[in-house]
Amino acid sequence: MLHIAHLADLRDKVGQEIVVSDWLKIGQDRIDAFAECIGDHQWIHVDVERARRESPYGTTVAHGFLTLSLLSKLLSDSLRFDTAKMGVNYGFNRVRFTGPVPTGSCVRGRFKLKQLDQIQGGVQMTWDVTIEREGDDKPCLVAEWVTRRYE
Repeated sequence: MLHIAHLADLRDKVGQEIVVSDWLKIGQDRIDAFAECIGDHQWIHVDVERARRESPYGTTVAHGFLTLSLLSKLLSDSLRFDTAKMGVNYGFNRVRFTGPVPTGSCVRGRFKLKQLDQIQGGVQMTWDVTIEREGDDKPCLVAEWVTRRYE
């Protein structure tokens, strides 16, 4: 876990990879719970037997939006802003789902600070994010993610 004492300490880190998260295993239980939350029960995500027979991956795969939603967890498990009272997602400038996340895969996030802007009460951070799948050279997600932290 990397600790950033003050948000101003990020100024000299623009353009650098700040953290790489630990690996996170994506199990069928997480995929099923996500499907239930968003109402997306497409067979490629939740029907294990059919996916074994018909999917090109031989198993179910995580929703792209599940992989995207894990960014908050992967970053917060890896980076702590000691003086920040609150953080919010501000949105995405770009998102691409570039590869599958088969059930049982482990993924991790790479977070590069692309831009840092002062805002009232805090900072706005633009991150170049890559989600990697263990054992695969091609990322499964790339995004430009905008977050805010307030002191």
